[in-house]
Amino acid sequence: MGLTGIFLLSFLCIHLYVNLFLLKSDNGGTYDAYAEFLADYPLVRPIEIVLFLGFLTHSFIGCILWFTNWRVRPRAYAVDNTGAATTLASRFAIVTGAAVLVFLVYHIDTFFMQSRFLGTGKTMTQLVTDAFSRPWVVGFYFLALFFLGYHLKHGFQSAFQTYGLRHQKYKGLIDILAILFWLIIPVCFAVIPAYFYWVHLGGI
Repeated sequence: MGLTGIFLLSFLCIHLYVNLFLLKSDNGGTYDAYAEFLADYPLVRPIEIVLFLGFLTHSFIGCILWFTNWRVRPRAYAVDNTGAATTLASRFAIVTGAAVLVFLVYHIDTFFMQSRFLGTGKTMTQLVTDAFSRPWVVGFYFLALFFLGYHLKHGFQSAFQTYGLRHQKYKGLIDILAILFWLIIPVCFAVIPAYFYWVHLGGI
């Protein structure tokens, strides 16, 4: 669970780096160039397969862990003291993970499938512009990114704990570093739909 989580976090950083080119003042030229390169570069196919398997493995193990924990204690405790022993983010990890999975299905269908397989004739920037001109899509992305941030809040810190690296001496540093992943990265992603919706409304 920890290994696949770290792997997916690294992909998230790269994905954000490329997506931020949408904010350049070149009408999406740089972003579209990256998209065309990734669509044609032969090594991208095996990377996509590994990435897909990473998502599947992470989701599958997460479901197994949740079911195992539930089976160990299917009945509620007479006195529930879980709040003192666990964080809210950890208790709702299965819920936030499921929400992120639903979002990924929509995200892949809206952009990856449309550009790679359905032959819409539109550039990636045009697909992004069309999608984020609709307020419900922007709202859906904001909600999904909130769940993503909450999921990352638990995942990043628990990965360090899994490998015995969450020592009291470094706990403060890890918590500060975690902010980059569960707060800064989702906020940066959220800037993109907000920006395109603002442009659609004639903000600039």
